Amino acid sequence: MPDTPAHAVSVERIAIISDEDLEALCEAADAAIIDGGGFGWVAPPGRMALERYFRGLLLVPERELFICRLDGVVVGSVQLVRPPRHNEAQAFAATLTHSFIAPYARGHGLARMMTQRVEDGARALGYHVLNLDVRETQTAAIALYESLGYTAWGAHPVYARVAGKTVRGVFYYKSLQPTGRISP
Repeated sequence: MPDTPAHAVSVERIAIISDEDLEALCEAADAAIIDGGGFGWVAPPGRMALERYFRGLLLVPERELFICRLDGVVVGSVQLVRPPRHNEAQAFAATLTHSFIAPYARGHGLARMMTQRVEDGARALGYHVLNLDVRETQTAAIALYESLGYTAWGAHPVYARVAGKTVRGVFYYKSLQPTGRISP
């Protein structure tokens, strides 16, 4: 049996997006939403809405968009959200949100790579803690976050409505300090 060639995988932070990458990102988002692993949407909102969403979020100073590629094609994304400038009490913590990989691109370690890249980005910006939340039905994401050392700290019993059913949400945090302690 011949060897299967390895796929080229990468994760990058972007500040601008080409039309080609935007098209691929919207396709990946549609596929993830349809598969139940979307990022807040439970039904695809339409291409125009997705294009406006991704172009708009690149304009928000507190948000950073990371995309992942499989063989050069955008197949997923994640966002790092910094706290508002006026929130001095929580200025040490950022949030990982809206993470997804298209179902046709799963199994290549991209979700792990994206999460670790966001952690590195948050550390580089001086954050001590990274927070996230996920629907309890997203078991692969939960397994990933727990394998990366995220600690579940609570659950919201009426977190989301999917297909007419109420879904519980699970909240996680991870200390980004080498000692695992949050310093003042």
